[in-house]
Amino acid sequence: MDVLLIGGLWLNGTTAWNAVVPALVDRGHRPVPLTLPGQGDGRADATLAEQLAAVVAAVDAAAGKPLLVAHSAACSLGWMAVDARPGEVAGLVLVDGFPHRDGHPYADLFPVVDGAVPFPGWEPFAGATSADLDEGLRARIAAEAVPVPAGVALAPVRLSDERRYGVPVTMLCAEASPEQVREWVAQGAAPEVSRMERIEYVDLDSGHWPMFSRPAELAALVGAAADRA
Repeated sequence: MDVLLIGGLWLNGTTAWNAVVPALVDRGHRPVPLTLPGQGDGRADATLAEQLAAVVAAVDAAAGKPLLVAHSAACSLGWMAVDARPGEVAGLVLVDGFPHRDGHPYADLFPVVDGAVPFPGWEPFAGATSADLDEGLRARIAAEAVPVPAGVALAPVRLSDERRYGVPVTMLCAEASPEQVREWVAQGAAPEVSRMERIEYVDLDSGHWPMFSRPAELAALVGAAADRA
């Protein structure tokens, strides 16, 4: 099965998934790391609509129905792609993130500087978010981080096809347990997730960037989701 890998803020497809790809290949799948417009192609003026178009194009080019894997803020992008192609994807894996509802800003969490959102350093991610990253991994992530164009970060999420709620979803719970995530959803923290009809919560004992800190474990859980799909 084709497995489309979509990194979150500041990550580019050519490096973020390097340690995950071989393990998925060993499981018999075809991983396709995506380099999103504005995150690895040198463009500073890319838009969220262009990123969505890139993911949808990858879905259309896949051999059969692909599995989408979306990380962090890109959980909204993956969900938008499911919304655009609800009958053409096998499922969606959400890695430590919730998709936003229609109209919510994609990722208005950090300051815009000169038209882009630069990586803010490690201070905002203290605690469980980054506890499993050693100094080498922190230095690597920071060095490879790509500023996210404001046209991506500040754009509204757009959703329109309610068939998306019937697509199988696997929620990989990294920083919090599945029980805690279910409680947050029940309390209204993730309106889109609460309406998903076929969702499975799976524990992933890691921080926010398991593709760097726990690549083997992440690949095993993604591979299992692909096998189910």
